[in-house]
Amino acid sequence: MRFDTIYWGMDPDISDQDYQTLTLPHVSRTFALTIPQLPEALRAPVTNAYLLCRIADTIEDEPAVSPPETIALMQRFKEAVAGPGDAPALARDLAPLLSDRTLPAERDLVANMARVIRVTAKFEPAQRAAIVRCVELMCFGMPRFQFNASIRGLALSSDLDDYCYYVAGVVGEMLTDLFCCYSPQIAANRDRLDALAESFAQGLQMTNILKDIWEDRSRGVSWLPQEVFTRHGVDLAQVSAEPHDPRYAAGLQELIGVAHAHLRNALEYTLLIPPEEAGIRRFCLWAVGLAILTLRKIAANPAFSAGAQVKVSHSAVAMTQILTTVALRRNWMLRRLFAQAARGVPLAQLAPLRARRTTPTGAPGVESQGTARVAGERQEAGERAATYGSSRV
Repeated sequence: MRFDTIYWGMDPDISDQDYQTLTLPHVSRTFALTIPQLPEALRAPVTNAYLLCRIADTIEDEPAVSPPETIALMQRFKEAVAGPGDAPALARDLAPLLSDRTLPAERDLVANMARVIRVTAKFEPAQRAAIVRCVELMCFGMPRFQFNASIRGLALSSDLDDYCYYVAGVVGEMLTDLFCCYSPQIAANRDRLDALAESFAQGLQMTNILKDIWEDRSRGVSWLPQEVFTRHGVDLAQVSAEPHDPRYAAGLQELIGVAHAHLRNALEYTLLIPPEEAGIRRFCLWAVGLAILTLRKIAANPAFSAGAQVKVSHSAVAMTQILTTVALRRNWMLRRLFAQAARGVPLAQLAPLRARRTTPTGAPGVESQGTARVAGERQEAGERAATYGSSRV
C-alpha cells in the first residue's frame, strides 16, 4: 500500500492511537525499529513525543516559511500541544505553506496533528508534562538559530552545544523523565541519568550533523562551529566537497572526537538502566551502536561528499542488533563492543558535565502551568546531578 496515495490519517475508522502507530514507520525508519523494543507502557508516549517533535522539525525545516512566520507557527504549535491552542486551525493554516521539500508523510502528519495531540492529552500527568516541556523548549530554541542559519556555520562550539540541546538534548531529558516515571528502579539513578541525558542526545545529534554536512549545505545551512575550523585556517563559507581540503578534514576530526566522547557518555547512560529492562536497553544501545559505527565511517573517509557514502550498511545494523542483544545484561561486554566499534575514531576530552538546564530567561510561555511542577522537580534533580559533573570519559 502506497502511503503517498492512501493516507492512514484520512480513514475515520482508525483510532488516534492507531494513526500514530501506523504513521511512525513512514516518518522515521530508525524509531520504527527502536520504539517497538520498549516496554508496552512506554511505546505510546515515546511514539507520541517523537511525532510531535517531527511536526516541530517540519515547521522549522520548511524553506518556504520565513523566520518570523516560523516563530509564530512554533508558538501556535506549542500552545496546541500544551493547551488551549487550536490544532485543527493550525494544520489548515500550515498546509498551504509547505513546499515540495516537505515529504508526503510529513504533510499527512501535519494535517493530522490534532489526532496526535489528542493522544498526548490522555497520558498520565507526569508523562504529559515531560512531553509538553520537551515540545515547548524545542519550539523556543530551534527558531533562535534559524534567523542566522547559513553556510557560514555557527560561530562557537558553545553555539553548537546550544543547538544540539534544543533539537535533541531536550528529547534526552524527556526520555529520562518517561523512563523514571515508568520504573522506580530506573528512578533510583535519576541524578546520574540527568547528568548524562543531554550528552547522550548530543552524541546522536552531532553524528547526524556530521553525516549530513553536504545535504545541509545544499539547502544553505551549516551547523558546524567556525571557531573549530578557524584554528585550521578554514572559512566554512568557502568550503566545498571538491577538491578535498585536508585542513577542513582536520577540523572535522576534532568534531568527530567530541561526538565520540558524547557517545561514550551515552553508553554510560544506557548502563545505568537496570539489565532487567531489556527493551529500554535495546532502544538506547541500537541508537548508540549505529551512531559510533557512522562516526567510524566518517573518520575513515573525511573526504566524503554525501551522507550515503558514510551510511551504515544493513548488515552492520543487523550485526549491531545481534551483538547488543547477546551482551545486553553484561556491562563489561557492552563496553568491550563499544570500544571495538570505536577503534580508530578520534576522542576529545569534554568539559565537566553540567546539571539539567532550567527554563531559559526571557522565554515567554515556555514553562506552562502543566510543566512548572515538573521543571521545579527536574531543577532540584539537576542540582543534585552536579555532584557527578566531574566524571569524565
